[in-house]
Amino acid sequence: MESMLLRLFFPPPLLIKAMSVVCVVSLGKVGLSEVRGNHLQYSKFLNIDEKKSNKKQIQVSSRTGMLIAYTPSFLTGAVSFGLFPNEDLRFLFVKSTLTFHFFKRILEVLFIHRYSGGVDVESLTPITLSYFTSSVFVIYAQHLAQGLPEPAVDLKYPGIVLFLIGIIGNFYHHRLLSKLRSNNDKEYKVPKGGLFDLVICPHYLFEILGILGISLTAQTLYAFSFFIGSTLYLMGRSYATRRWYLSKFKDFPRDVKALIPFVF
Repeated sequence: MESMLLRLFFPPPLLIKAMSVVCVVSLGKVGLSEVRGNHLQYSKFLNIDEKKSNKKQIQVSSRTGMLIAYTPSFLTGAVSFGLFPNEDLRFLFVKSTLTFHFFKRILEVLFIHRYSGGVDVESLTPITLSYFTSSVFVIYAQHLAQGLPEPAVDLKYPGIVLFLIGIIGNFYHHRLLSKLRSNNDKEYKVPKGGLFDLVICPHYLFEILGILGISLTAQTLYAFSFFIGSTLYLMGRSYATRRWYLSKFKDFPRDVKALIPFVF
């Protein structure tokens, strides 16, 4: 098992091993909480939990909240170009894909998404910290890998291809979601078109592919753990999202899955 890992990943130091476990466990726990009905309070799940809705909540608008969530990670990626200017091609790819991922999300927040609710600051804080710490350690793990022997199996170019597929697919389905509403419309509708006819969260599916692309480009244990943890969280969130649509729309097609066509 260890020899196989060394063929795929740079050998990780103890800190990276520890943070990789923390990443998977923490994101997996949040994903399981989504399945159990304990939701992060944003988007359609804001105030859906009666116990939380009875508490006094500090909220910001969805647009402001998402900008707060994504900006530190984007800045982390951007600053890394100055901190580590003379690293190898793989590191350049990792910095570029990670930075572009969050830059795209910021542009979508500003110009694509049409929001109807807010974000609870109690949920916004761990979301922001999760994105930020993951970005820091993806870059730091890559820095620590400089000078080490390359993995026997080079996956950086397949990683770039997967990243581009993920980014394009995610953006396309975000555009479809934005077209469901006019400027003053705040009602939810069942999305149609693209892979929405097969799964209710194709944008999550393509986000997972994009993060997998980053992890294959990096080939560090932490980047792969970030992919696993993100997948676990988005599986839980997509499961909860499908359950929400089933409860709100009597005509919601039951053959539409949550995340993976025909499977999950």
